[in-house]
Amino acid sequence: MGPEWKMNPLNNSQIDIEEEITQEAAPKMLLEIKGVCKKFGDVKAVDDVSLTINKGEIFSLLGGSGSGKSTLLRILAGFEIPTEGEIFLDGVDITNMEPYKRPINMMFQSYALFPHMTVEQNIEFGLKQDKMAKVERTKIVAEMLKLVHMEAFAKRKPDQLSGGQRQRVALARSLAKKPKLLLLDEPMGALDKQLRTQMQLEVVEIIERVGVTCVMVTHDQEEAMTMSNRIAIMKNGNIVQTGSPTDIYESPKTRDIAQFIGSVNLFESEIIADEVDHVIVKVENISQQFYIGQGVTTSAEDKRVWLAIRPEKMVIRREKPDLKYNWIEGIVDDIAYLGGLSIYYIKIENEQIIQCTLSNRRRRYEPPTWGDNIFITWEATAGVVLRL
Repeated sequence: MGPEWKMNPLNNSQIDIEEEITQEAAPKMLLEIKGVCKKFGDVKAVDDVSLTINKGEIFSLLGGSGSGKSTLLRILAGFEIPTEGEIFLDGVDITNMEPYKRPINMMFQSYALFPHMTVEQNIEFGLKQDKMAKVERTKIVAEMLKLVHMEAFAKRKPDQLSGGQRQRVALARSLAKKPKLLLLDEPMGALDKQLRTQMQLEVVEIIERVGVTCVMVTHDQEEAMTMSNRIAIMKNGNIVQTGSPTDIYESPKTRDIAQFIGSVNLFESEIIADEVDHVIVKVENISQQFYIGQGVTTSAEDKRVWLAIRPEKMVIRREKPDLKYNWIEGIVDDIAYLGGLSIYYIKIENEQIIQCTLSNRRRRYEPPTWGDNIFITWEATAGVVLRL
């Protein structure tokens, strides 16, 4: 019965089971943004943005000032109405829905806590506005206090709390109404660097524990890389690349994105050989050619490209390497000591200054110093070729 049942093409039960497994494995889309534009006079703050965000995802909108990320977040919150386009949340059109009717909560950069209320009163505020019964409100507030580890501070007021504690309260208040979508506007902007790093991991843990879907706006690349499942890079109102932190960092689509995310060495190059599995490029005024272990395209007429190599993918050595490709000779021009690692600024033969990162793993090690003549090497897979 077992083998025959599995092989029987007319057995609809087996087909139904396979379809059910496939549906469970596929991520469920929660938010769909379709062709959204927002104009302020003649200026397009958001220009034809389309995105899909899955249930349970932490999604970052990352970009510099004026990129459109904050405007897009305000559109999702309902504080701005798009000039064009549509927004669907869990299949419901919320494009023109009033903010208070949307199953969305927003945590602001300033936290916007009520100074005259205690911690528990701040968390309870939205529930009271919804006329929830006192017993239910008390239960939810207790759950939220426990979730953010603020039970001992329930009777304190915001001015009696540290920055990290105020952030926990703001997050608890945002989650108390169990929104389908949580919006975070520069959530770590008010914190110092050390606390910001600690709170990034705490906030992610809390969001994942609750299972809420989150869209976060930030200009901090490290914050987006640490906290997000996926990132959308915005520039001039457009989304220029979307992907996981690894995708964005390791495979940037343009020179601008490569420069915006982390540090990168860029070499303006000319393609010498363009094969299916590799590319060889020549940089002006550098003797050695560079080999990239992946193809680009054979159809482009313009052979000018940028070669991008991250500083941590380069290796500093004192001896001249016995290699045909992928090495440069240079002189140590400057060093930035950062404790766990040092950043070396190397002047190479075409007078370009490039960066190399050296991990400070050994105490009794004499690394290269200012003025030393050194050689830099890297693997064939380290570089990424970008079109001009």
